[in-house]
Amino acid sequence: MRKLIVAAFISLDGVMQAPGGPNEDTQGGFRYGGWVVPYADEASGQAMQVLFSRPFELLLGRRTYEIFAGYWPHVNAGHPIADLFNAVPKHVATHHPETLAWQNSHGLGGDVVEAIKALKRQEGADLLTQGSGELVRQLLAAGLVDELRLMMHPILLGTGKRLFGDDAQAAAFKLASSTSTPAGVVIAHYVREGEVRTGTFENVC
Repeated sequence: MRKLIVAAFISLDGVMQAPGGPNEDTQGGFRYGGWVVPYADEASGQAMQVLFSRPFELLLGRRTYEIFAGYWPHVNAGHPIADLFNAVPKHVATHHPETLAWQNSHGLGGDVVEAIKALKRQEGADLLTQGSGELVRQLLAAGLVDELRLMMHPILLGTGKRLFGDDAQAAAFKLASSTSTPAGVVIAHYVREGEVRTGTFENVC
């Protein structure tokens, strides 16, 4: 059974919208597109290389798919991320699978959650999300996420699409590793650990 890994750039207040550029996603009047760029450095680049060093297949929402499909296939061969993204299978949440022109792209069908459950039961590379906030929130609500790879940036955006919705299924995660970059980005790797535990401080001295 393969793992489902959610990787995301997030702000301190959990916003993940349009990290890479001003025109990436302006829905809701979002004005801060490209907020990750000032924090990019060699350390964050190395973290991305580590993320992509294990075999994976991409799991994408339609909006992120369109952004990626409009960019990565047009990058010259030899670029490490472009070569990876162009080659790996891409599973896409879409109502129009016939329009998926990027090589190795496949529609997930009408019931996205059940389709992803079926993918997880198969043998093969792990499933890795990039962006795809709406899809990720569905996965969290269904309890399908096995790992979180978060790059938390020292910025408050106040508004925008957030990684975690109010309908996320309760679950405990264990911190597997963490580090920080010179720019102040906290890179944290969390692994699902089980049910949420509770307690009381009433008897604590």
